[in-house]
Amino acid sequence: MITVILIIHVILAVCIILAVLMQKSEGGGLGIGGSSAGGGFMTARGTANFMTKLTAFLGGCFFLTSIALALLSSQDAPSISNEVKKTIEESSTKVPAVPLDN
Repeated sequence: MITVILIIHVILAVCIILAVLMQKSEGGGLGIGGSSAGGGFMTARGTANFMTKLTAFLGGCFFLTSIALALLSSQDAPSISNEVKKTIEESSTKVPAVPLDN
């Protein structure tokens, strides 16, 4: 189960990176918009709205998979307080190696 969620998590991370890189920046960087006056694939405003919503959706899914991975991994690991109590109990029940009544 953890492996499936981890694979989805990695795919979401790559998709977020691609979505952010495809967004049109204020300087026009790597955006896919094209010119706003020309008949491009989508209008500049439509592209910005779609990419913003897509990035928000991918970010939300990434957040949920992060929480799921944290919860699933914490169930397998023993808590630190239980390990400390077990160590204290084991050390207190041992018989001393050197006799104390000499």
